[in-house]
Amino acid sequence: MAEPAFEDHDLGLTWLPDPDEVMQRACHALRIGDGVWIIDPIEAEGADERLATVGEPGAVVQLLDRHNRDCAAFAERFDIPHHRLPWSGVEDAPFEPVPLVRNRLWNELALWAPDERALIVPEAVGTGTYFRAGGERVGVHPMLRMLPPRKLAAYEPLHLLTGHGPGMHGPETAAALRDGLDGSRRRIPQAFISIVKSGRLPS
Repeated sequence: MAEPAFEDHDLGLTWLPDPDEVMQRACHALRIGDGVWIIDPIEAEGADERLATVGEPGAVVQLLDRHNRDCAAFAERFDIPHHRLPWSGVEDAPFEPVPLVRNRLWNELALWAPDERALIVPEAVGTGTYFRAGGERVGVHPMLRMLPPRKLAAYEPLHLLTGHGPGMHGPETAAALRDGLDGSRRRIPQAFISIVKSGRLPS
């Protein structure tokens, strides 16, 4: 297992507990509005110390039901609320819920912070190599490529924080997201090749 990778950026902190793993799971502590929000965290050596540099956490937000990660443990340790899939939003929060998938097997919620132009997506799209096909910088989850979450194209993020892979920041972010959504279906063969090379079937 590789050492955790930490990325400081304008909104706070992103960390990959094991950047060498196939899925490249990513977690975030974000300064949005007047608070610090921990999004889909996973335990990693040094994470608490790095979190302290972002600010005092106000809440943990869990955006996917299929993998609980360590959300409950972080909420208990910091003695803060744990918001699990807040479909109706969080009271007085500076972000809006964006429902993406809602069925008995998969429930997923994204968040949009308009002031920061930050889009947080846990699973439907990712920047990790497992998600991407061809020259994509952002790719759709293999199980959603036939029916990609096109509602995300309505947003023009400067910051894209996903649950898999490093964050994307800057003026090219929105175009990279649209390209991933627009090419989702036609790049299925390339995506399949990437999955075979990874040795892991989609889940």
